[in-house]
Amino acid sequence: MRVLVTGGAGFIGSHIVTALAAEGHEPLVLDALLPAAHPRTPEIPAGAGFRHGDVRDAEQVRAALRGVDAVCHQAAMVGLGSGVHDAPGYVSCNDLGTAVLLAAMAEAGVRRLLLAGSMVVYGEGRYDCPEHGPVRAAPRRAADLDAGRFEPPCPRCGAPLRPGLVAEDAPTDPRNVYAATKLAQEHLAGAWARATGGRAVALRYHNVYGPGMPRDTPYAGVASFFRSALARGEAPRVYEDGGQRRDFVHVTDVAAANVTALTGLDTRAAGACTPYNIGSGSPRTVGELAAALASATGGPPPLTTGEYRLGDVRHITADSAAAFRDLAWTPRVPFAAGVAEFATARLREPAAG
Repeated sequence: MRVLVTGGAGFIGSHIVTALAAEGHEPLVLDALLPAAHPRTPEIPAGAGFRHGDVRDAEQVRAALRGVDAVCHQAAMVGLGSGVHDAPGYVSCNDLGTAVLLAAMAEAGVRRLLLAGSMVVYGEGRYDCPEHGPVRAAPRRAADLDAGRFEPPCPRCGAPLRPGLVAEDAPTDPRNVYAATKLAQEHLAGAWARATGGRAVALRYHNVYGPGMPRDTPYAGVASFFRSALARGEAPRVYEDGGQRRDFVHVTDVAAANVTALTGLDTRAAGACTPYNIGSGSPRTVGELAAALASATGGPPPLTTGEYRLGDVRHITADSAAAFRDLAWTPRVPFAAGVAEFATARLREPAAG
């Protein structure tokens, strides 16, 4: 299968390209190589073609789609960014770019789409109150966070909540600009599928880490920030009390999920965009991640600061049973082994300045 991978020179995209080539597919990379993500010209994985172009450029996208059987859409501006003033950039890269791509796919008759989704569309994860059962946690208040009250209370009785796994049928509740654009991408993909009879899958990635992760940018993940601190001989700074639960999934497992989902697109329902959580199935706390990285590098132990970012969620962990069942995908990199590898793996250099 000839597969166009938008953003295929990036962190996750390059691993997907490598995995596709290893399975006998013919990947073609379309990447704008924006300086914020690529301060140096990256190496394109062996076995892949390359076209330098932006998904917002309809002419470039049309040219890239010639002879293509399916699209794996990874191109996006990622991370929380620096605030609401980032909104035009996020909407342009993520939503306008997706709209241009989908219009070109409709014109070219390409009817298979695999979309890079994100767990951020859920907002807070699943919570249960001992008295009221499943409840939706409200956004946390600055006054509570300032006082060190990090756990969201039951919105009905104020009792402590028990965090659980969030499934794909959970209500969406994007709580920052990036999250809003990722949900909009799914809605656009669904509209495209209904209008064209196309088949689409959105893989809602949880906290992806691994070799080639970008470092020292506002858009890097927490694993990258911890690694960079340890490389400088500094203690990783852990926000809140370190008890935030996440699902850290290795990038090679994410790439494998893309390959299995892509090859199964013809079995998906036409006219729909089906979401799947992509997590490791082994939730950990942010504090556990920092401690594991510090131990693997022989660096100083983490420093729990009590700081917070308003808009961050407390707990979000994946129920990935649907992906295990429908996509015949199983994550293979255990947390301990993945973190040990990541502790010394090559990271992407930051942009200059």
